Amino acid sequence: MNRWKMIPVALALAAVGPAHAESVDERIAASQEAIQDFAGTLQGHLMEAMQQGGPTEAISVCQQVAPQIAEDISAETGWSVGRTSLKLRNPDNAPDEWERAVLEHFEARRAQGVPASELAYHETVQEGDEEVFRFMRAIPTGSVCLTCHGSEVDGDIQHALERLYPEDQATGYSEGDVRGAFTIIQRM
Repeated sequence: MNRWKMIPVALALAAVGPAHAESVDERIAASQEAIQDFAGTLQGHLMEAMQQGGPTEAISVCQQVAPQIAEDISAETGWSVGRTSLKLRNPDNAPDEWERAVLEHFEARRAQGVPASELAYHETVQEGDEEVFRFMRAIPTGSVCLTCHGSEVDGDIQHALERLYPEDQATGYSEGDVRGAFTIIQRM
C-alpha cells in the first residue's frame, strides 16, 4: 500500500487512541466515585448502628443495608456494583472467576508490602457477545473491622454471626489485610 494512503489511517488510529484512553480514565474515575459513594454510605450506616446498638446492630446493617446500597447505586449508574471476598460472609457475594483472580492478585501484592488501600485493578474484557469494563478496589481491614472480622470475635457477636451467616468464613483478619473488594461491571 502506498505510504501516503496510510497517513489518514494512522491519523484515525491516533485519534482513537487518546479517546479510548480518556474513556478508560473516565470509567476509572466514575468507578472510584461510585465506590466512594458505596463505602461512605455504608460506613455512615455502620457508625450509626454501632452508636445505637453496638456491633451486633452493625452486623444487621451489613446483612440488610449493604445489599440495598449496592442495588441503589447499580440502579442509578446502570452498572453492576457490589462487594466480594475470598473469605465470604454472605454467599451471595461470591466472586466470579475474574474477581477471584483479581483478589488473588491483590493478596500477592499485599504480601509484597503494597498497602491494601492502594490496590485497584481495571480491565476491559469480553463476556459472551459483549465487551465490559471491570473495576475492583480492595477493601482494607481497619481496626474497627476487627470487631466482627478479627481473630478474636466476642461471644455475642460470634452468636449473631452464626445465626445470620452459618457458613461464615470472614474472620481471622488483621489490620491492613485485604478484607475483600468493591467490584463494578460497566457494560459498554
